[in-house]
Amino acid sequence: MSKTILVTGPDLDPAAAQLVADQGYQTVHTPPYADSAVISDYLQQTGAEGIVSRMGRLDAAVMDAAPQLRVISKHGVGVDNIDIQAAAERGIPVLVATGANAVSVAEHAIALLLAAVKRVLPLDAGLRAGRWEKPGFAGREIAGATMGLMGMGAIAQATGRIAQGLGLTLVGFDPYAPDAAFDELGVMRCASFEDMLAETDILSLHCPLTDQTRKILNADALARMPAGGYVINTARGGLIDEAALVAAIQSGHLAGAGLDTFAVEPPSPDHPFFAVPEIVLTPHIGGVTRQAGARVGVDAVRGIFQILDGQPVAPERIINRKLLAAAQAELASVEK
Repeated sequence: MSKTILVTGPDLDPAAAQLVADQGYQTVHTPPYADSAVISDYLQQTGAEGIVSRMGRLDAAVMDAAPQLRVISKHGVGVDNIDIQAAAERGIPVLVATGANAVSVAEHAIALLLAAVKRVLPLDAGLRAGRWEKPGFAGREIAGATMGLMGMGAIAQATGRIAQGLGLTLVGFDPYAPDAAFDELGVMRCASFEDMLAETDILSLHCPLTDQTRKILNADALARMPAGGYVINTARGGLIDEAALVAAIQSGHLAGAGLDTFAVEPPSPDHPFFAVPEIVLTPHIGGVTRQAGARVGVDAVRGIFQILDGQPVAPERIINRKLLAAAQAELASVEK
């Protein structure tokens, strides 16, 4: 048995690495954004029993290359890079670090909002180019506007709390969240995504990327937002029809956007977002802070050892628990 944990990415917080060492294991790291073939090679070479998933896709082929693999633990909460059905069929639980990076991502969402609405980047560029653009300038107040929260998980709730401090009114949509998630923040619950868009001056995306949510923010959805609105995305780039967002801004229907994610990462050098000054862009680093990195890394590693040691794991952390149960029930029926 190899006492190795594979990390699909270049680093792990020192506190998490120390926890691995304390358990008598070692970490091995793949290059950033390694493809499935490279990850498979690392698994075969190391015999790793657990994976901390950061960058790169973990598909059925990867899992089949590693029959010793017992657990996958996401360094965060977004599992669109993991085939959770394939993991369930192979009896591999997929864990998430629920809420561990919520504050950091929420702060970044608000930073993108302020930078976009207050036009910080073009004004800074103008000054550096020798222009004094105060004459004729007209900015926009954020207080009194309405923020729509798509999803009501830990990150959305943290974003909402900060937004309320800026004087924003909150509306939200999440068909899976309990009423308490809305009531505790004083968020008006909308019956549908479309209803929320009609009320939303600033849309902040906080839902997972699934077959149902891919490109949910398309041309039709963007047209439902009031004129002059903004889109903030710290979730997954695939939620947005990127061409439709560019068109909505260039037409003047939307005023701008603040985006930390792209549909394909890293984006190509000629990505259309780069030609739109009203869009503020960052390289998917909303949750990449020292504090969040420590919490997420430790949670991810601790979850691996709970599984390896046969200890109980909080049910909400096992993202494919229902799929696992269904796969186990199907296997039992076949054996009978």
